[in-house]
Amino acid sequence: MLVDIIDIFLRGLCVGLASSITVGPVAVLCIQRTLSKDRRSGLASGMGVASADMLMAIIAFFFYAMLQSRIEEYSAILQVIGGLFVIIVGVYIFFQNPVPQIRKNRAGKSNLWQDYSSMFVFTLANFVLVIPYLLAFFAMFNVGLQEHDDMASLLRSAITILGFFVGAATWWIALTFTIDYFRRRFRPRHMLTINHVAGVVIAVLGIYTILSTFFNILPQ
Repeated sequence: MLVDIIDIFLRGLCVGLASSITVGPVAVLCIQRTLSKDRRSGLASGMGVASADMLMAIIAFFFYAMLQSRIEEYSAILQVIGGLFVIIVGVYIFFQNPVPQIRKNRAGKSNLWQDYSSMFVFTLANFVLVIPYLLAFFAMFNVGLQEHDDMASLLRSAITILGFFVGAATWWIALTFTIDYFRRRFRPRHMLTINHVAGVVIAVLGIYTILSTFFNILPQ
């Protein structure tokens, strides 16, 4: 039982971490606030993003659970499609240049609640793009209910979402502390390197998913 709970939690954590490792407009604002204000502002902004992502993950997981029977029937095809989608996202992240955005953005004065709420709303505004992204990662990491009992399914779902939030929050905390620690040495071009690394990691995850799916379905 404990092993199952840890496995479910880690799968959710991987989805939360993998889906957060990007340096798009949301991350640029968090970085800008960390640099122009302080670490607390960056953390509050990052938690706003993680909270919004968790809410969208709940919605995505709800649809994922509703389609569970279909997903199990076509799991190999869906994992390949999810892997391809993740590869495309990885390539897009690799070639995305956040430097102009970092240089252009200027954070004004605001309190921690405003930092949190503004990023929460800003992240939710992109839900149309984020939901398919999350569904692809749920499929890629083979997250599922696999339970017929309602209480067991509810518990499994809660552990998955908790793991997702921990994964997402871990990324934003790590990013904020890293930027704050190196703030005197920080240059916007460093974020371009982070994008390159993140793009490669995400694309490799997608390739691994596709290859493992084909090897699993090939006859022994």
